[in-house]
Amino acid sequence: MRRLRTRDLVRQTLAFALIALAGGYALSADDVKITEIAPSVLLFSTANGNVVASVGPDGALLIGTPSASSTDQIAKVLSSRTQSMSRYVVIAAQDAAHSQGDACWTRRGAFVTMQENALGRLGGGGMGKPKPLPAQFNVLRVERPRIAFSEVIKFDMNGDAIHIVHQKPGYSDADCIAHFHSVKLIYLGEVFPGDGYPKVDAEQDGALDGFLSTLEPWTMGDMRFVPARGGLVSTADVKAFHDMIATVRDRVQAMLKAGKTESAIVAAHPTAEFDGRWGHGRVTPDAFVREVYAAVKKK
Repeated sequence: MRRLRTRDLVRQTLAFALIALAGGYALSADDVKITEIAPSVLLFSTANGNVVASVGPDGALLIGTPSASSTDQIAKVLSSRTQSMSRYVVIAAQDAAHSQGDACWTRRGAFVTMQENALGRLGGGGMGKPKPLPAQFNVLRVERPRIAFSEVIKFDMNGDAIHIVHQKPGYSDADCIAHFHSVKLIYLGEVFPGDGYPKVDAEQDGALDGFLSTLEPWTMGDMRFVPARGGLVSTADVKAFHDMIATVRDRVQAMLKAGKTESAIVAAHPTAEFDGRWGHGRVTPDAFVREVYAAVKKK
């Protein structure tokens, strides 16, 4: 019996490892890129996405999608910048298949939270017996956050007022933006993916109009923005992204009203003029057109 249990355990471990490799999970140290936005604000670019950090005498606040493999390196950088042991981590929206949970921050004593809709999709936030963890959590040795917020969570620390505010569904129904007031910085997450066309995730109750409503207030002014992946972007970049979504939506809507089928609309390449800038990310031009078609037809 012991031999059988050992054999089963080995098989299970190998299965989790294959899942991790198929999902692109980093099992070794992450090559984290660090950008100093201001003396008290850092941007960590990890294998799982961007993380913005407020760090100073009150400790450190992280917002974004940190990878589990980046945690040791980020923790060392934070320790070199503050004597406070206080750590707060707000995990941004991402699909359950690619989630890395708390990215190992809970075991370090951090306060880890995420928007309640996102936590629910990971099996948390319910009553009674906890639901099983996503398979990759066992490989990465991460935990499911135990704290969630609904609409707004605010941090007063390191001389700044930092608001994390729930938005209308765009990428998902857990979309949030984070506003670092003192440095005029906004973390947008998957509402501005940074590496291409946006993903309207129907499985997470995403909606095309949510992108436009979240981005619209930031198409003017002198703010700087952190996307889900990639470097800082400007107001002009946000406006161009917003206008691209609106333009493609209007074109698809006009063709749909003219009686064209989904295949015909995709074949017409309504994104053609934008593909050079936005067509090289996780979402292909044709996939984006199909997302827009589904959104317009549903509406």
